[in-house]
Amino acid sequence: METANGESALPAAVSGDESDAEQPQAPEASSVDGVRADGRKRRVGVLLVVAAAVYALDVVSKVVVAATMTYGSPIRLLGSALQLDYTRNGGAAFSLGGTGYTVVFTLIAVGVVTVILRLARKLFSVRWAIALGLLLGGALGNLTDRIARAPGVFRGWVVDFIEIPHWPIFNLADSAICVGGALMVLLAFRGLHPDGTDERAAR
Repeated sequence: METANGESALPAAVSGDESDAEQPQAPEASSVDGVRADGRKRRVGVLLVVAAAVYALDVVSKVVVAATMTYGSPIRLLGSALQLDYTRNGGAAFSLGGTGYTVVFTLIAVGVVTVILRLARKLFSVRWAIALGLLLGGALGNLTDRIARAPGVFRGWVVDFIEIPHWPIFNLADSAICVGGALMVLLAFRGLHPDGTDERAAR
């Protein structure tokens, strides 16, 4: 097609299309006010609720055990299958030793709590929120003992009291940490990520 002055209008049209194609597209926001573009909501609340529940149960159970039980005098609940045995642990979880490294274990617990809180900003998976909540609540429970109990700040001995056959004595915080850790491994194995993405669905 020619214009009134005899020039072709086709190159201008093509040029306009190419110009539009070359214009960069605005990146889609990954989240707005805690809601992703795909509708997923941030799950920090779930994490905090689970962590608070685990922490409360752990602290209360330890206070009751320390106030009512005699150190080293077990109470049988299900014969030898399950009993309460009040002990104090200055080492790693499940009374696995390392009493000379109490401060180190305290610093590790602080690091775990910090990493979880930083990860919470990108947490859009309910399952990961539950797993991390279990881990956070358990870490805070044992960390409270490290800080508040004798023999001193950051050197306190953790209260353990649950005993089953062929297993070191432990507490509710240890249980929550193990369950949360196992759940994290399972979720990672299945390709589920804290941000809510699913590798299997993507494939």
